Amino acid sequence: MKATDPSGLPLTAASADALAPYEAALHQFRCYIGDPVASVDKALQLCPGMPMAHVLKAWLHLLGTEPAGLPVARECVLAAKKLQMNDRERGHLRAIELVCDGAWRAAGRTLEDVSAEYPTDGLALQAGHLIDFLVGDSRMLRDRIARAIPSWNHDVPGLHAVLGMYAFGLEESGDYAQAEMYGRRAVDLEPRDGWAWHAVTHVMEMQNRDHDGIAWLSGGADVWSPESFFAVHNWWHLALFHLDQGNVDEALSLFDGPIFGARSMVILDLIDATALLWRLKLLGVDVGTRWNPVADHWAAVGETSDYAFNSWHAMMAYAGAGRPREQRETLNALKVASVGSGDSALFAREIGLDATQAIMAFAAGRPAEAFELLRPLRHYAHRFGGSHAQRDLVDLTLIEAAIRSGHHSFAKALVTERAARRPQSPAVRTLASRLAPVSA
Repeated sequence: MKATDPSGLPLTAASADALAPYEAALHQFRCYIGDPVASVDKALQLCPGMPMAHVLKAWLHLLGTEPAGLPVARECVLAAKKLQMNDRERGHLRAIELVCDGAWRAAGRTLEDVSAEYPTDGLALQAGHLIDFLVGDSRMLRDRIARAIPSWNHDVPGLHAVLGMYAFGLEESGDYAQAEMYGRRAVDLEPRDGWAWHAVTHVMEMQNRDHDGIAWLSGGADVWSPESFFAVHNWWHLALFHLDQGNVDEALSLFDGPIFGARSMVILDLIDATALLWRLKLLGVDVGTRWNPVADHWAAVGETSDYAFNSWHAMMAYAGAGRPREQRETLNALKVASVGSGDSALFAREIGLDATQAIMAFAAGRPAEAFELLRPLRHYAHRFGGSHAQRDLVDLTLIEAAIRSGHHSFAKALVTERAARRPQSPAVRTLASRLAPVSA
């Protein structure tokens, strides 16, 4: 009998004993729980000739944008190329090669072709969805999944993940009611699905439903947080809800606890820790010595210029900690990266350089320079990835730079715009109270 994946698609050269750890790894990755790398490594130990196990291991090391993951993914490619593969498996391998070369958008298109031919390939959908997130393509975040949903049903393991991904795509496209409905359905099907919890959370963030968001995340924390490698991000969202309500002490407590208490070296966790501290900085909150360990961790990570969104956050940490040498090194590395031809160079050239220089200028007491750099970026910052909630730091920093540099009319316009979207926000009312009167 030929081996198949959980949806019934053929798996070339997969042994029967390798299927259980392989499927366990898929489930862990779909829910963002446990240790999928350990599970897929077990599958490879049992069946080193299984191409999709090499493919899964490569995706696990690429999609977190960790610099150390790239050589592992390339080793997986070399191992898989020696094996017999079917067309679906070759499509995955080609997409992985493209990501290794910095061609993120081409990789997304390659996986789009795989999903068009094999819509129940959950790994192709998930890898493609995460690439859409990393390149800031909100339309494909939604439509890649919408195309596949009719092929899924309750008999196919992983339906919850497809619904959760669709929920996030709908939210990033502004369809909040549908997004919440699909996200809640996904959580009902699989309560451990961290991405689905996250999708509903984003809806509440975008609708300024702070109290609902606090209740949603706090009430379910015992379900979504244990052994979850996505938990820090959901804790970060909880901190944002509290911060919007003016609960600075609660936000700091979350930072010291589940957000950075474990001193994670994972880049996605460092982004969340950094972004929270920068929001506090914009509010004028004294965070004490908290910047230093975050900056230390970014320095230990090393080069981040292959994904400018990461460099932008590294610059915040170095600026917050007052480390000019690391600031200069980060900026210079981005300048070098920007002259290439791949998507990574495009991220740096189009957004990363100006966004990173703006952070550097703002921290150095040059708000007018930060204002000029950020003002145009807010209209196309999605091009270097992240979610609406994450990229909100562009607007928040721009508003503060406008206030501090004396662009009073523009600051008022931005705060008024923000109040229209967040009419119940105490944080917005606080911003409005700081605006200087504008002469007629």
